[in-house]
Amino acid sequence: MPAREPGALLAGLRELILQAREGVARAVDSGLTTLYWHVGQRIRQDILKEKRAEYGEQIVSALSAQLEADFGRGFSRRNLFNMVRFAEVFPDFRIVQPLAAQLTWTHFIALIPLDDPLQREFYAEMCRLERWSVRTLRQKIGSMLYERTALSRNPAKLAEMELKQLREEDKLTQIWSSATPTSSTFSA
Repeated sequence: MPAREPGALLAGLRELILQAREGVARAVDSGLTTLYWHVGQRIRQDILKEKRAEYGEQIVSALSAQLEADFGRGFSRRNLFNMVRFAEVFPDFRIVQPLAAQLTWTHFIALIPLDDPLQREFYAEMCRLERWSVRTLRQKIGSMLYERTALSRNPAKLAEMELKQLREEDKLTQIWSSATPTSSTFSA
């Protein structure tokens, strides 16, 4: 057996292991993101009654202390409020579920503060389609990419239809042209 074959075998095995680890990490992050949405939804329904109530802050703080004691720092008061806001700004789990398979919780943390639902959905879909890192997402938000696209200047109904088509068909239409990486005019 030539000396290169064991080296090639070792390299191949390393690649398999690294790919499996990456897949496991993605699955764990997707599972946690889904969990965080459900936690946020339950808190919104059971405690806040679908409103952003001041009195709920004390209850969420108490919940946080109990959950942190049981499960660790992922359930801090701040993170619980992020989960609530997550469920509030992404109310449809049918949209969250496929996004959670491709975006990390940190992507969602960057998207949550965006007030315009179409803007938020634009960035979420572009992250999914273009596989943006969180750093790239933050740069695109900071450079106001959405505001520079034709999509942002269209009536809301047309923009919603374009986003729905993108979500269902993974196709960028002409309206997205300035959002694609091939466009030198608007690259950030």
